[in-house]
Amino acid sequence: MRECPACGASNGPTDGFCGNCGSYLGWSDSPAAPVAPVAPIADRPAEAAAPRPADPAPPAAPRPADPSPPAGPPRAAAPPPRDSPQPVRPAKAVAPRPVVRPVPVDDDDAGTPCPSCGTPNPPDRRFCRRCATPLTPGKAPPQLPWWRSIRRPRRRTRAGSGRTTRLLVILAVVLALCAGGFLLLPAGRNLIEDTRDKLGKSKQVTPVRVEASAEVPGRPAGNATDGLSNRYWGAPGPGASVTCTFAKPFRLVAVIVTNGASTSPEDYARDGRALRIDLEVTASNGRKSVKKLTLIDKPGPQTFDTGISDVTTVRLTLDAPAGLDGDRHLALAELEFFQRS
Repeated sequence: MRECPACGASNGPTDGFCGNCGSYLGWSDSPAAPVAPVAPIADRPAEAAAPRPADPAPPAAPRPADPSPPAGPPRAAAPPPRDSPQPVRPAKAVAPRPVVRPVPVDDDDAGTPCPSCGTPNPPDRRFCRRCATPLTPGKAPPQLPWWRSIRRPRRRTRAGSGRTTRLLVILAVVLALCAGGFLLLPAGRNLIEDTRDKLGKSKQVTPVRVEASAEVPGRPAGNATDGLSNRYWGAPGPGASVTCTFAKPFRLVAVIVTNGASTSPEDYARDGRALRIDLEVTASNGRKSVKKLTLIDKPGPQTFDTGISDVTTVRLTLDAPAGLDGDRHLALAELEFFQRS
């Protein structure tokens, strides 16, 4: 097995590229090519080229003279044979260039062929073992329909053609905001005033004049605003009203009504009571506001929030009597008005 130098994955002995990251595996495991032997360098070329003298032979016996003609001049020495060592120049040994050999394919490793070189690869490889081409390329995006590939022609417009339209749109928006603010101003103002009423403190205000449309002798309407709960305003029957006038306009935050003749339970049930009061408030500009106050038939003060600005006059009309039989009359013990401080 060959280990990848980049990611450390194991590869086959014949793989040239890593199957995990596609890195080149190198040639460290391939067998080294044989190096041609270098001829030894001769130290003495002259001596190497000269033939070695033969060993002296023992003296031979004298032969009789041959009657041959006299010998001519001596012949030149014969050249040395070709297979004898020759002097060479020293040179640096060069390793042979590696040659890529086709990778043998096993039957077990046959799988998806490479889209580039066609080499079969095992199913678990992501890169080709021969050329490192990715075996699982990304999917191509789907082709768009023909009607989406057609470009619409652009309409030519002049440089300042939309300026007038933009100005008209801006003017319409401004007018709409002004109209909305004008229509919603009272509601917004009331919301702000109500918030101030809840967060601020209130104090009691006393009317300067109290007038009643009808009253029982000895039970005047002034008893309803004297600050004492043991005296009351007596009205002969439903429909009677009392009007309270104030010195200057103020914001009426709340009204406290103490119904009946007294806060004592025994005295409370002695006379009749009004279970509903119609509250009519007049502002300094003459505008009138009407509210219906529903009372609970029990002794003690009952508070009602109003939230009306610029109040100058308050009129209360008794209605829905309870316990009114025989010679009894309607009793209203106390009225208290509060303004924002």
